[in-house]
Amino acid sequence: MTTEGNNERSMRPPRIFPPVYLLAAIISMVALHKLLPGAALIASPWRWLGLLPFVAAVALATAAVRLFRKHGTTIKPGETSSYLLAEGPYRYTRNPIYLGMVLLLTGVALMLGSLTPWLMVPVFAWLINRNVIPVEEEMMATAFGADYEQYRARVRRWL
Repeated sequence: MTTEGNNERSMRPPRIFPPVYLLAAIISMVALHKLLPGAALIASPWRWLGLLPFVAAVALATAAVRLFRKHGTTIKPGETSSYLLAEGPYRYTRNPIYLGMVLLLTGVALMLGSLTPWLMVPVFAWLINRNVIPVEEEMMATAFGADYEQYRARVRRWL
């Protein structure tokens, strides 16, 4: 979609930036694995399968970041986008970077191999879904109006 939004950059950063949530989730996963591992779910050689979602996460995020650069719009939380992305991974999910973060956490949980790190995957998704995405969606609706509402009706938030 080639809809242009207003060009002003209104700063309204979230209280906690998404990469901070991601880092806190990873640290929590490792701490849970070390301190309260629970049942061992995956045997040692099979833990390397965690690299698959990890690599998929990096590929998804890279594709999304390239689109931001290609269209010269901001990727910074709290800044209003100047372009409504609806191509590449944005054809399937409105939040490919956050989906990539969930995939990355899935890979970490697989690589750790114990039960308790898995607890952080839905916690992370819930926190992003509750504290970050609604603010971003409000900003997109303000910037792009009916075009964003049509996109939103056509493309799911996660998958």
